Amino acid sequence: MIEQGMASFWAGERVRLRGFEPDDWIAFMHLATDEEQLTDLLHPPRSAEDFRAWAKEQDAAKPDGDYFRLAIEAAGTGEIVGTVGSHHADPRAGCFEYGVTIGAEHRREGYAVEAVVLLLRFMFAEMRYHKCEARIFAHNEASLALQRRLGLVEEGRRRDRVFLSGRHHDLVIMGMLADEFAQLHSPSEL
Repeated sequence: MIEQGMASFWAGERVRLRGFEPDDWIAFMHLATDEEQLTDLLHPPRSAEDFRAWAKEQDAAKPDGDYFRLAIEAAGTGEIVGTVGSHHADPRAGCFEYGVTIGAEHRREGYAVEAVVLLLRFMFAEMRYHKCEARIFAHNEASLALQRRLGLVEEGRRRDRVFLSGRHHDLVIMGMLADEFAQLHSPSEL
């Protein structure tokens, strides 16, 4: 529980996590372009109106169990620099997956690490999950390095599991247990 006068649980030194707002559509349109340039995701082009409608839907959406996405704001400017969220949550098994996206012009500034630590702290300490997993395309060296820096370890590799940019790629499964997270990331870290 956060005491009066303390900083928000959802804020760190560099970032603040928050829900989506209807006016966020422009930032998400830019993030979609960045993802395409990484060759991680390739979708047909979407109109500005489609992004506007999507942002309105996200703003009005009710939480779906332990699946949620949050905007990552730069603490100093309030600019949206990315998104982070949980998915494929299985409360019975105590396992969930997470994903993070940072805009191209904001990478390597510590935003992803801090946002993920905030998310994992919530999922492990507050929601009492036991294990976190992430699925990373094997050719995405920067994302693999991020997972390792956070303390996730490679648990498996699904060969030729995804098809992108005209060829098949491996999918790397990485994971971390709640007690491993607690040892690496103290509550006062942020």
